[in-house]
Amino acid sequence: MIKSHIEHGAARTITEYSAAFPGKISGQILPCEPGMESRYYREALGVIGIISPWNFPLHLSVRSVAPALACGNGVVLKPASDTPITGGTLVAKIFEEAGVPAGLLNVVVGSGSEIGDYFVEHEIPAFISFTGSTEVGRRVGELATGGKYIKRVALELGGNAPLVVLDDADIEAAAGAAVFGRFLHQGQICMSTNRAIVDAKIYDKFVEAVAARAAKVSFGDPLNPATNVGPAINKGQMEGVCAKIEQAKKDGARLIVSGPVEGNVVAPHVFADVDPNSALAREETFGPVLPIIKARDEEHALFLANDTEFGLSSAVYSQDIDRATNFARKIVAGMTHVNSITVGDHANAPFGGEKNSGLGRFNGEWIMEEFTRTHWVTIHKTGPNFPF
Repeated sequence: MIKSHIEHGAARTITEYSAAFPGKISGQILPCEPGMESRYYREALGVIGIISPWNFPLHLSVRSVAPALACGNGVVLKPASDTPITGGTLVAKIFEEAGVPAGLLNVVVGSGSEIGDYFVEHEIPAFISFTGSTEVGRRVGELATGGKYIKRVALELGGNAPLVVLDDADIEAAAGAAVFGRFLHQGQICMSTNRAIVDAKIYDKFVEAVAARAAKVSFGDPLNPATNVGPAINKGQMEGVCAKIEQAKKDGARLIVSGPVEGNVVAPHVFADVDPNSALAREETFGPVLPIIKARDEEHALFLANDTEFGLSSAVYSQDIDRATNFARKIVAGMTHVNSITVGDHANAPFGGEKNSGLGRFNGEWIMEEFTRTHWVTIHKTGPNFPF
């Protein structure tokens, strides 16, 4: 229930924010020699191709659809196969009822394995907006930039978000952020807290605080308002999470919170003393499993936070705001939150990652620039005299 309210609010906010884009898109008159004018305009690209994921299907479709239309483009939307209605046809119906002209927003439903390459390579879309896994995103990027028709791309991909807890942190607050940031929406969020990295001086107290909180997280029927952790999107996803749990046990991680697997519902699991080189620490786990890693000191914590191929979101806890801010700026990621969870998305703030977490930025002025092109125009009032 919490997730649905968050998603609806985010989709509505980005739509309302994008509605102002037509009044914000502007060019400029540049200084130049007498007798001429030098201008640049920002113009629509044409058609934006959007491939959206299943985890926040409404919001992560609307996040590209609304600004694309507001910038004067047409849209072809391909939602994930698991969420063709909430990520596709429902979105189209909402915009149709809002008055979008017929044919300006189109939805194509089909699995990526069958139509994905064709969708990206087709000559019509000038831009491909993709949100999904790094593996698939790499393929999208290759096809979009290396095919017959070279296209612009924005890729929002996987993450391995660290939540770093420094030795002066409020332990209870940091533990609450780790638990909520990991188990919200069953951990099926690219920004979800994938690792908690904790200074050795407060490590044991932090582990105790997390264990106490995680043991109280409810799981089961998603239609029950009291449920915190519901089912994985499908059986395959559930089995993948269970495989990660079994591998973590084999790797020697200490299981401090666990529970049953009921259908596609995996109860919250917390592992302590996790090897930073293990699969659980290095790979993205799209499920309710929280690994806790011990750092020797602040310098080691920073090394561990950056020791990943990903760089989407992150967080750091400290009661010294200047210290935390300085630490935050040293993390190689697109987003870092001080004394909050790793999950955050504001309509007017740049959303995107570094390294294998993607290219480009969504939201705010950044997506407006992505979805328009710069056109330089010079005007010669009398015309230059050429020597030949």
